[in-house]
Amino acid sequence: MAKKKILVVSQHFWPESFRINDITDFFIEKGCDVDVLCGLPNYPTGFFFKGYSYFRRRKESHNNVSIKRVFEIPRGNNTNIRIFLNYISFPIASLFHIPLLLTKKYNKIFLFQTSPVMMSFVGIIIGKIKKTETTMYVLDLWPENLYSVININNPFFKKLITKISHWHYRHVDKLVVLSSTMKDHLTKITKIPKEKIIIIPQACEKIYEVEKFDKKISNKFKHSFNILYTGNISPAQSFNTIIQAAKNLKNDGINNINWIIVGDGMSRNWLKNEVKKANLNNIFYFEGQKPINDIPKYTAIADILIGCLVKSNLLEATIPAKVMSYLAAGKPIVLAMDGEVQKLINNKIKCGLVGPTEDSLVMAKNIKTIYNLSLEKRKIMGTRAKNYHLKHFERNILLNRLFDFIFS
Repeated sequence: MAKKKILVVSQHFWPESFRINDITDFFIEKGCDVDVLCGLPNYPTGFFFKGYSYFRRRKESHNNVSIKRVFEIPRGNNTNIRIFLNYISFPIASLFHIPLLLTKKYNKIFLFQTSPVMMSFVGIIIGKIKKTETTMYVLDLWPENLYSVININNPFFKKLITKISHWHYRHVDKLVVLSSTMKDHLTKITKIPKEKIIIIPQACEKIYEVEKFDKKISNKFKHSFNILYTGNISPAQSFNTIIQAAKNLKNDGINNINWIIVGDGMSRNWLKNEVKKANLNNIFYFEGQKPINDIPKYTAIADILIGCLVKSNLLEATIPAKVMSYLAAGKPIVLAMDGEVQKLINNKIKCGLVGPTEDSLVMAKNIKTIYNLSLEKRKIMGTRAKNYHLKHFERNILLNRLFDFIFS
């Protein structure tokens, strides 16, 4: 029996740290031949990873996945103009790969849609020409996600961006979304039949379930209460909420908290400056971007895992990938987010406390509540998180559902 062959289109791919890396590994585990059309790795720093350039390593293989890299302008210093150039360069340059892709026969086309939504354009075109079914995994809902990062007020441009975004969603055959709210929204926009839209949360890699002990990290943060943030540092994350919560707790006389930030992104320098302005330098630790295998070394020493988002009805319609990783780590969770994630953490699992988006007072209060719990009660919270993850969100459970939906 011939192997199933799948084309994956994703602007971001290994060695960048995105969930598509694990999804393609799963496709290989299921016996597929996998081709990936992606960009040149430069996220989140904005500069090409070591060994990569406009002319180097444009074609390579990783974990039996065949990779073809498209020209793209890197994000550079992450100004609005550089992000715009990055967003449009990939879909435009992808068009030059159409002639070669048309010579290949694929059973399915899978679009891993982060930002920008236009990154999926070439996959849609190939699907139309070759009459090959396309499935889009919607992770960054556009244009809503764009507005959380870049402030756009011009009515003409907003209308244009909305039309472009909705065109992409309307011209795929199947959609994978992260929540019922997203499903309802995209059903109205696209008129795609409901049975062609499935809700599958993002699966986190198995490594997040592991607790790793690292002597150096443990010694660095011992004798304190450790609050950990991992992931992207961008305007969408509402770090103002975290800074203000830290100030509130410090003003309350709680002086033995370490705020540990593991990650990078366009707002990192801004965040470090704001921490300095708030006179919080002595309790904030910026560990930088770390390989995925190192994250469990940090979650192992964490007492609380935190996250925030800016206000946006449709941003709050998802359970962020970060939260899925936090559940797998099995530690108490404190978030400032509205919508789906509040119901999940506060009501279903009861593994932490989630307050309103951008509400630093409630976030500080929730942290203080867990801070005052006994170690045993915090462990019970963490155990609830991990058990729920293993039962409902474990990697193979979710990715098998995804695979079956793509090939059904």
